[in-house]
Amino acid sequence: MLDTSAVDCGLASTIFAGKLHHFASIDSTNTYAMQQARLGAAHGCVYVADEQTAGRGRSDHQWLSAAGQGLYASVIVRPRIVTSQLVWFPLLAGLALHRAVLETTGLCADLRWPNDLMLGERKVAGILVEAQTDTEQHNVVVIGIGVNLHQREFSDKLSTPATSLDLETGRFVSREDLLVALLQSLHQEFEPLTDDKQCELAFSAIPARMEAISTWIRGKAVEVHGPQTVCGITAGLSPEGFLHLDSEQGRITVTTGGLRKAPIGWDTNSARRVTITLNGR
Repeated sequence: MLDTSAVDCGLASTIFAGKLHHFASIDSTNTYAMQQARLGAAHGCVYVADEQTAGRGRSDHQWLSAAGQGLYASVIVRPRIVTSQLVWFPLLAGLALHRAVLETTGLCADLRWPNDLMLGERKVAGILVEAQTDTEQHNVVVIGIGVNLHQREFSDKLSTPATSLDLETGRFVSREDLLVALLQSLHQEFEPLTDDKQCELAFSAIPARMEAISTWIRGKAVEVHGPQTVCGITAGLSPEGFLHLDSEQGRITVTTGGLRKAPIGWDTNSARRVTITLNGR
């Protein structure tokens, strides 16, 4: 059972203070958070569960959420930004989670664009960001984060092999400590968004910050899974945070989808640099 008092104490100076909602079991924290957002739930509300019976990941993938084995949390954010800037939130969340894991465990994870947290070849955490756009500067964002904490084994049918923080550190990682570190980190990421000038500076710095902690952003042979499947060599991020990919068709700007390592045998010499765009977000 989550020690909510300990978590609340660690959130005293953040936008999340006094807004923690805990459930022993729920279908999906993201689904519930979005429902509450539509009913007017405040900026900074946090929903965390010991278990999810219908946990969701990106692209309608299931997120296995066994009781007491992971951190399953969603937060509501009501940013005063224009709708076009909402594309930054998956990357902001990834940066916040990366810092929280480093502070809590000492592990320097790898960010697989746009927001999977990897330890070596194995996935330890994922992020699902959903938004409801009403009018310009009246948007609501729900950020859902799932982290594998105490699992000792995983299904061999997962598209990406998984791991847990306990397995990687060789010790018990406190869910309370990780949740506090995560929410404090998210608070730091959100603070500049209240000022127009600081907001622009914060968003413009994200591509460089991502590249500094991710091996997936540049020079990696990958396969993109999305509306279309394509292989290529990653070539950095656009000023909007989208992924450049040198493929057989030329330089592609990937705006949506997930990444995997390119299949064995894919010819990296076939990648060309002719700029086109792959889909839209």
